[in-house]
Amino acid sequence: MLEYGLIGNCTISALISHQGAMEWLCLPTPDAEPVFGRLLDPQGGSWRVVLESSAAEPTRALHSSQHYIENTNILVTELTDSRGNSVRITDFCPRAEERGRTDAPADLFRRIEPMSGSPMVSVEFSPVNGWEKKSLLPEGVGSQLRYETRSGGLMLSSNLKLSVSPVVFSGLLREPLCFILSQRSIEAGDVLKQSNEWLARTNDYWQRWVKHCSIPSLFQNETIRSALVLKLHCHEESGAILAALTTSLPEEIGGSRNWDYRYCWLRDAAFVLSAFHHLGHYEEMEGFLGYLSKLALSDAFRGEKGLAPVYSISREPPHPEEIQASWQGYQGSQPVRTKNQASEHVQNDVYGEMILALVPIYFDERFRHLRSPELERLLERLVELAARSIGRSDAGLWEFRDGWREHAFSNLMAWAGLERAERIAGLGYIKQSGVDFRSERIRAEQAVLKAVKEGSLRNGPLDENFDASLLLAPVLRFPSPQVNRTTVDDIRRALESGPTSPFLYRYRRNDDFGVPKSAFLLCSFWLVQALAATGRKEEGRLVLEKIRESANGLGLFSEHFDPDGRRQLGNFPQAYSHVGMIQAAFAVSPPWSDIL
Repeated sequence: MLEYGLIGNCTISALISHQGAMEWLCLPTPDAEPVFGRLLDPQGGSWRVVLESSAAEPTRALHSSQHYIENTNILVTELTDSRGNSVRITDFCPRAEERGRTDAPADLFRRIEPMSGSPMVSVEFSPVNGWEKKSLLPEGVGSQLRYETRSGGLMLSSNLKLSVSPVVFSGLLREPLCFILSQRSIEAGDVLKQSNEWLARTNDYWQRWVKHCSIPSLFQNETIRSALVLKLHCHEESGAILAALTTSLPEEIGGSRNWDYRYCWLRDAAFVLSAFHHLGHYEEMEGFLGYLSKLALSDAFRGEKGLAPVYSISREPPHPEEIQASWQGYQGSQPVRTKNQASEHVQNDVYGEMILALVPIYFDERFRHLRSPELERLLERLVELAARSIGRSDAGLWEFRDGWREHAFSNLMAWAGLERAERIAGLGYIKQSGVDFRSERIRAEQAVLKAVKEGSLRNGPLDENFDASLLLAPVLRFPSPQVNRTTVDDIRRALESGPTSPFLYRYRRNDDFGVPKSAFLLCSFWLVQALAATGRKEEGRLVLEKIRESANGLGLFSEHFDPDGRRQLGNFPQAYSHVGMIQAAFAVSPPWSDIL
């Protein structure tokens, strides 16, 4: 398993190993260059805490455990050596709300506290200058060190005296050792006070946020952890929702299916918003609406080209894709990629998904304040683009780089978007649209049905392969119950990774890199939703019981899973997978009225 914990505050994020080493941090934003990148290269930089008494002993002499403070994104790692000396490391990024305003500075706090015995501790702080992978040398004196990166200054402050070397502290730990890593100056002597105050405020923020979540009656802990993970994928300042916070964690160890997912896929964002709607959190939708509205001002959106499938935090398409050749990759899996060629694709399903993302604004009276002429114009344009996309070839949601074709899933999403838009028009909105909603909705439905073979939906009218994305047909209420049920059963038989396995492949046809060898977790969660949508809720619950075992010890899901090797693969944690956990849990849970 990928035994890492995620911390963040919707401004920055970091991954911390089970031994308390910070091995992934990009600054000043999650899609920027790494400061710590040991996740992808032994020389990529890290922030390690070592019990010196165990350094010369076998690794097995060191015991470590990790957990989150209940219902928060505050991570605790405990290290104990063979002699019983132990320390507790508490890692968090500050986030608090005061007088209606959220404060989430791009800072990172580490607290190292003695627990038992007489722990001798070394703290090794070894940042690098981005993809150049050059070690950064400190400047400073006393309790503050400064490191100069391409994106600006980086300040490491502590409540104790620091050494001007990679090992910034070494000695017997008698009192809490606190650090603040920041891109701004911290007042000398203020570190311990700030650490105490921000820890309490951040703890209160997350526990209050969780308290205001709606949760299903089953799989409550998994839903809460997934909600907290999804929140960290929302970049608050821009409104972007990121697919993942890492790049190039491989789908297959030693393989080349390594992608940079630190961007906003519009499709993924729509699914995330749907999960937040289930949870009863709506501020993310308002943030993403601002992000999408600014994209809609672009010439490409108004012209023939339409929307790209993916954008950076700064709303620019992340291309051209680049290879960082000097980086070894996770367990030697090369290449390490940055940016993403998918931003150059046509992926027609995105228009239906964007309509679905906006639907709550018109069907939920709590969002009346968001209805505006500008939003109607945006919706009208999305409807036009959805109608135009029907029956057209594209790269599809799995982002084929060669051999574009007509995909049933793209037509299904066009149908879903147009069906909802037709109902919105029935409420008196989007009156200026030149689209005939009924005829275009019927045309999209017929385009979907052209892909039916032997009673079930296939990848496209000219492609009889099964595709797990079509499990969403009953979830989206496609109006053919028999086709929906047969599709679910046939996909399950065709794409399961083993007899009675709950883990499904996306497909089993050749793509640009051969045939996929690992299961895609979201497909398993879609199976649960599809079973529930076709009247088999209890069967779906049993499947979900098995799927949740693919999380690591902290409850975090990766993108892919190898059920034979019990190994998490792909970028981690993956927003898609945590969306799936939430949606599936709601789908199979009985209503609270049956429980209380």
